[in-house]
Amino acid sequence: MASPKVLVVDDDKSLLDLIQIRLDASGYEVTTAINENEAKEIAARKTFDVGVIDLQLVNQDGLTLMAELHLIHPDLPVIILTAHGSIESAVDAMTRGAFTYLTKPFDSRELIIQIERAREQSKLTGEIKRLRELVEDRYAFANIIAKSESMQRILKQVTRIAETGSNVAIYGPSGTGKELIAKAIHISSRRRDFAFQTINCAAIPETLLESELFGYEKGAFTGAEKKSIGLFARADQGTIFLDEIGDMPLSMQAKLLRVLQERIVFPLGSEESLPIDVRVIIATNKDLKNEVKKGNFREDLFYRIHVIPIELPPLKERKEDIPPLVEHFISKYGEQMAREVKNITPAAMHKLMMHDWPGNVRELENTIEFAIAMTHSDTITEDLILRTGNVDNSLSTFKEARAFFEKNYLVNLLETTGGNVSKAAELAGKYRADLYNLLKKHDISPGHFKSSKGE
Repeated sequence: MASPKVLVVDDDKSLLDLIQIRLDASGYEVTTAINENEAKEIAARKTFDVGVIDLQLVNQDGLTLMAELHLIHPDLPVIILTAHGSIESAVDAMTRGAFTYLTKPFDSRELIIQIERAREQSKLTGEIKRLRELVEDRYAFANIIAKSESMQRILKQVTRIAETGSNVAIYGPSGTGKELIAKAIHISSRRRDFAFQTINCAAIPETLLESELFGYEKGAFTGAEKKSIGLFARADQGTIFLDEIGDMPLSMQAKLLRVLQERIVFPLGSEESLPIDVRVIIATNKDLKNEVKKGNFREDLFYRIHVIPIELPPLKERKEDIPPLVEHFISKYGEQMAREVKNITPAAMHKLMMHDWPGNVRELENTIEFAIAMTHSDTITEDLILRTGNVDNSLSTFKEARAFFEKNYLVNLLETTGGNVSKAAELAGKYRADLYNLLKKHDISPGHFKSSKGE
């Protein structure tokens, strides 16, 4: 492992030599500079993990030199050495970007401790920056595939609202990319440096939803063995995404409304409130106005969350997005599976363009993933797209057969119960949340089966 590199700048030659001896003995690779010009020349051709700079140099102060070095290496942590030890110089050093300061005379062990702390912070800052760049690259508006005029209009709208603090309601069928848009809004907002928390309101049983959202104290209920921070508190200063809010029970809607109105949460089992500053983005595949008329959704909550509505069109209404999406998914899954798949035949693309896509972009993605897994060449052919039989008339894999059985079983189950998920879960002998996860896996909406027998 390479030794940590430290640049030390001081016009006191004896102190410079002493620092070099001590740091050399501790395993550091030390480069010294007797003045600011020498320091800048060295920094221009070499990178360092930490800088140690005297506050008073020959021609300029150390803080000015630090600023000039930061133009070359913006993330270089700098420790300032000062013989004055005044509060003013210390505060000035910290506010202008120094990691910390040490007052002369100082213990060499303390210098080493501060160098290590600076290195650890630098590593953490670098990792956070790397992760943020990865997230921003994935969810930036420029990387959302939207060639159609309808999606271009939506992205322009979203770009305008991202910097506001207003609540956003995203509507659209399952699989249209509502969470992708929500993440893009967060990444493009002033809250980007804080948390983005998400929860699927349909996948969590009512008895657990409140504790997930608001948290709980130890002993608040059976099984609460330790304190838990809720999603709203975790999202403080950031964004919370409430997916499938149309399936939230009325009792929880009332509690959510209180949180949005008062900007505080009460964890279960606690009498103390927690103030929160959270932007709320909701998503649903239901018509909430109609749900309000039917008494399934609170009108006051509707107006609280329905501030800026965004309507995502189904894929069948923006088919010009299909070719670039296909290209993206071929690249994505070709890389994940280490398959050299690069092309799709015109016949296969025609088949994709003619399909109605009830599962929307998610269904298209699953279709391309399957095709890449099954192809024996570098090209996706028509027989691998939306097939109704088996490739080469051979037997299905166990995974394929199981998926086929699961989907058909779930469809029959919901037809039998008229879309009543609670009854369906009871008949299937599964927990309601587990059944919801299976429905989501197969892009099945209980609402399509609603009848007089339904919930």
